[in-house]
Amino acid sequence: MNNAATATARTASPVRKLTYSALFLALAMVLPFLTGQIPEIGSMLCPMHIPALLCGFMCGWPWGLAVGFISPLLRSMSGMPPIWIAIPMAFEMATYGAIAGLLYRKLPKTGWRIYASLISAMVAGRLVWGLVKFLLAGLQGTEFSLALPLRRGDDGYSRHHLAAHPHSHPCGGNGAHKYGARRVST
Repeated sequence: MNNAATATARTASPVRKLTYSALFLALAMVLPFLTGQIPEIGSMLCPMHIPALLCGFMCGWPWGLAVGFISPLLRSMSGMPPIWIAIPMAFEMATYGAIAGLLYRKLPKTGWRIYASLISAMVAGRLVWGLVKFLLAGLQGTEFSLALPLRRGDDGYSRHHLAAHPHSHPCGGNGAHKYGARRVST
């Protein structure tokens, strides 16, 4: 981001930040739909987290937190991701937006701050996701492996799980086309 855009977003009115946040929320709804239409891309990429990160950078941590938390829950109303996947994703993406926005504002204004805040947000988000999944697994009486957050796709399931449960990918891009055509997974 250039300094003029960052300075404008930082000093922007609440109405402008609300408008940008609404735009990022709309992108979080549309991007997974677009990538899910191409099974080869949709099975590997769920870009729902990108608007939450951008919102944190552009509008600040409270707005990034809100967009990150609302987007998977709102998207789950359409059926993808299912609510049991959307709840941990909501906490993960809220952490992405909050940490990215907070660190981007607090770190020294050098060239590496965007990378440091991005990587920190992603690591913190993964940890929060794992914690929420662990807590939910305890409430449900199921098992949770600590290796799962490190090897998962966007939904916490391995490729073998996706092959056995073709409709469990949060963005719908799981190797099974939404209209029934199935792709052979490896």
